[in-house]
Amino acid sequence: MARPQKEGLEYFSLDVDFFSDRKIKILKGRFGADGITYYLYLLCEIYRGHGYYLDFDKDFDYITSAELGMSPEKIGQMRKFLLERSLFDNKLFQSDTILTSTSIQRRFQLAVKSRASKNPIVVNPKFWLLSKEETQSFIKMHPDMENSEKNPHYSKKNSENPQNNDIKESKVNITAATTREQEELIDFCAENLCISASMIRSEIEGYLQKGMKAALIEAAVKEAAVSGSPNWKYARAILERCVKEGITTPEQFGQSIGRAKLPRREKKPEVPSAVDSSIDFDAIQRYIAAGGH
Repeated sequence: MARPQKEGLEYFSLDVDFFSDRKIKILKGRFGADGITYYLYLLCEIYRGHGYYLDFDKDFDYITSAELGMSPEKIGQMRKFLLERSLFDNKLFQSDTILTSTSIQRRFQLAVKSRASKNPIVVNPKFWLLSKEETQSFIKMHPDMENSEKNPHYSKKNSENPQNNDIKESKVNITAATTREQEELIDFCAENLCISASMIRSEIEGYLQKGMKAALIEAAVKEAAVSGSPNWKYARAILERCVKEGITTPEQFGQSIGRAKLPRREKKPEVPSAVDSSIDFDAIQRYIAAGGH
């Protein structure tokens, strides 16, 4: 009898810039050392269990509370924060109460590489977040045999329509990839504008549904972040200007609006100093050439 395949890891890597991560800094700022302890505890549970995900149940908070000496209420608040900041995949947690993320699965994939030289690593495709291009060849999707066992005609019917099956699978993959890209975009906006992802999610989804490119939304957020007004209100003003003028791509954004035409917070006029970069030197030259008139 073949030995069952080992799922979890004996150890996992931790980046040396772990505490330099903006999300980790905010986590520590909100919850102190308890936030860091809880996050590392979850990572250990994930890697030593299935290796790339944790099947969360209603009793898990109480077990964690007893082991870490923290209240279940605080643990719930910290888990909510980790999901909102995309340290764990919120969509998968809401649908299947599964805790995982793309970064967790990248580390898992790297850690099992030597083990996979003997036997491929089989994963549950429902919980696997990495794209087909990012997934290594030694990671195999577990075949779903449940429908075939319940209905003997299921396999025959599918084999007669391989083209239709390919199309359906392709659509599912495209949808999953689109969802991940959307979550990454929302996370990018929230991180750079210091706002909760849940507060801007619906608005960003609305812009995407109108046909606006994700790259344009990123450009608007970057503009807001470096303009001295790093907030969603300013980024929204830029995006509304784009909608009004029919701009949907970052190329159009650069050509038709540019930094000088973006809506900015009004400031009181200041007397230009010798080092003020706003001095119009062309106007001064014209003034001198005209004899001071």
